[in-house]
Amino acid sequence: MVMDRAYRICKRCIMDTSDPEIVFDDKGNCNHCTDALAQSKTSWFPNSQGEEKLMAIVDKIKKTQKRKEYDCIIGLSGGVDSSYLAYKVVQLGLKPLVVHVDCGWNSELAVQNVQNIVQKLNLDLHTHVVNWEEMKDLQLAFFKANVANQDVPQDHAIFAALYSYAVKNNIKYVFNGYNFATECILPKAWGYKAMDYKSLKSIHKKFGKKKLRKFPYVTYFRRFIYFRYIRKMKIVMPLNLMPYDKEQAMKEMEQKLNWQYYGGKHHESRFTKFFQAYYLPHKFGYDKRRAHLSSLIVSGQLSRNEALEEMKIEIYPNNSHITDMEYVAKKLGVSNEEFERIIAMPNRTYTDYPNNEWLFNLGLDIKNKFFSKN
Repeated sequence: MVMDRAYRICKRCIMDTSDPEIVFDDKGNCNHCTDALAQSKTSWFPNSQGEEKLMAIVDKIKKTQKRKEYDCIIGLSGGVDSSYLAYKVVQLGLKPLVVHVDCGWNSELAVQNVQNIVQKLNLDLHTHVVNWEEMKDLQLAFFKANVANQDVPQDHAIFAALYSYAVKNNIKYVFNGYNFATECILPKAWGYKAMDYKSLKSIHKKFGKKKLRKFPYVTYFRRFIYFRYIRKMKIVMPLNLMPYDKEQAMKEMEQKLNWQYYGGKHHESRFTKFFQAYYLPHKFGYDKRRAHLSSLIVSGQLSRNEALEEMKIEIYPNNSHITDMEYVAKKLGVSNEEFERIIAMPNRTYTDYPNNEWLFNLGLDIKNKFFSKN
């Protein structure tokens, strides 16, 4: 990727000018780690204060939902965050319904992790298998759109299906594995909102061939108005209210749950591994490891030097990406030559297609003004 300005890297984390919108202060620190450190004061409580907040939520759930078969719901992918979330939820004495959404790209290791977790923790598991022909058509449409955010079809389906199961089972509390410790940094320019159904639909309308009759989706109104204010659904992020050390969490799960690591953040999906480790870096110049490692630097789990050493490791050495590229192309029903031709087309952004970004921004403005007044 050709840069429009001289290369520069943050002095505190390892974010660099591969993010076209990055800004540095007079000390050489970037806006990402500066903003994350400021956000940590209101979003991250790996201490007694967090424990107090979490126990207050847990006590309320147990009291108000005690007559229900399930008092909360969690999505389980087999990755670190969702697996550890399931583990901690059971330790807290809650009764979760576990939902695994199969978008067609699970690795054998991810499937085994899910099975081990639900068996060891004695949990009820519902697996939602997304219609493959529709998913395949939608993902191929996104590649033809030549946008960076190729993870949108899967992410949207996962969250939409999870919310759907919550509604069907009358579950009010949705537990989310998002956490500040490993995800506090992610440049806006590197992707776009997975929950913007208008954006998803517009790309599929332009490049897709099949109608999405069974694909799980959620509109802005249902997600932010109906679920939140009419059904009173609550999104809970417990990992932000406890000490969450990624390495320690993996060791604990290996010992207690026979959980196994799959080699990288979100690499439990072969598609996501190819997308993050090859497609983004080679087509757009975005290496998400920078954001993931910078998040760990901010949360004190990694030094800057350790992160820089980690970046030297090639995920696909000696053109080994070809195997996964061929696998993805075959799954999507195109030849290797056609897939390479699609990827080589000029880069586009989500702004080149109809979207509801203005609506998300308006909602955020209203929310910020409301909370500032209260």
